[in-house]
Amino acid sequence: MKLLVKNNSVQLRGLEPEDLEFLYECENNPEIWNVSNTLAPYSKYILRQYIENSHHDIYTNKQLRLIISDTEKPEVAVGAIDLFDFDPYHLRAGVGILVHDEANRRKGYAKEALKVLIKYCFKHLHLHQLYCNIAIDNCQSISLFEKAGFVKCGEKTEWIKTDEEYKTELMFQLVNKN
Repeated sequence: MKLLVKNNSVQLRGLEPEDLEFLYECENNPEIWNVSNTLAPYSKYILRQYIENSHHDIYTNKQLRLIISDTEKPEVAVGAIDLFDFDPYHLRAGVGILVHDEANRRKGYAKEALKVLIKYCFKHLHLHQLYCNIAIDNCQSISLFEKAGFVKCGEKTEWIKTDEEYKTELMFQLVNKN
């Protein structure tokens, strides 16, 4: 298993065939579909193809999904962090993060993974900025990104349709000042 980037507590690595069950659980969890804009379940066949094609670089796919794991248990996926809408001309990308199992939340995995990803994006990919979109009522994600230095730069009123209502979505960005 090749490591991509890490610090003392987390590592971010590429997808492995062994991650199929983890991805299947994540992608087919209707409780998180509203943050991933998913409307239907994914089959294992489609996810297997996705893993098989994940070796392409971010310039080819315009996205990159990395598995978050504890450095002491690198084979166990605790979450995923994504770069999406990669724009090589403007040197920016969107960020999404998920710590899937409730038992692994509030342990610092997301905070550390985001810290490692930011360093990777600015120092190795030479990105100028990262951004994220967060529902206005997702206080934990808002706090996570603000603590990482992201600044609120926009608000999209009634942007996300749920079963009960429309929610406002906030946009945050982090500009590389180096």
